[in-house]
Amino acid sequence: MDGKRIRPLNRVGSSYRDYTGFPAPVQDEMGFALYRAQIGKRHPIAKTMKRFGGGGVVELAQRHDGDTYRTVYTVKFAEEVYVLHAFQKKSKKGIATPKGDIDLIWRRLKAAEKDYRKRHGPSDDRAKGR
Repeated sequence: MDGKRIRPLNRVGSSYRDYTGFPAPVQDEMGFALYRAQIGKRHPIAKTMKRFGGGGVVELAQRHDGDTYRTVYTVKFAEEVYVLHAFQKKSKKGIATPKGDIDLIWRRLKAAEKDYRKRHGPSDDRAKGR
């Protein structure tokens, strides 16, 4: 590594358990993508989720054996990366993320914000410019 600091990776709710249920090749690719986020870089499979405002919430999507797996994380905080949701997309209606998953991501983003403020204080609750 080129001297960059690795930000801690936190997982909200059941995101860790859900992620570990993914096939090993999907976990490997997404794990590397999350590592890149921790060092301030972006993996090619990472796409900004615009409905969450700005570039702070990112989705990883990986196809494997005809299924699509997604992991959503935020780099909104200067000191840490939070994984908000990990799921297998089951909707057959295009590529849109289902409303129930969007609602869950919103709730977990709020929980991550609260956790971050609790541990780092409100003065450190700033978005990282990317």
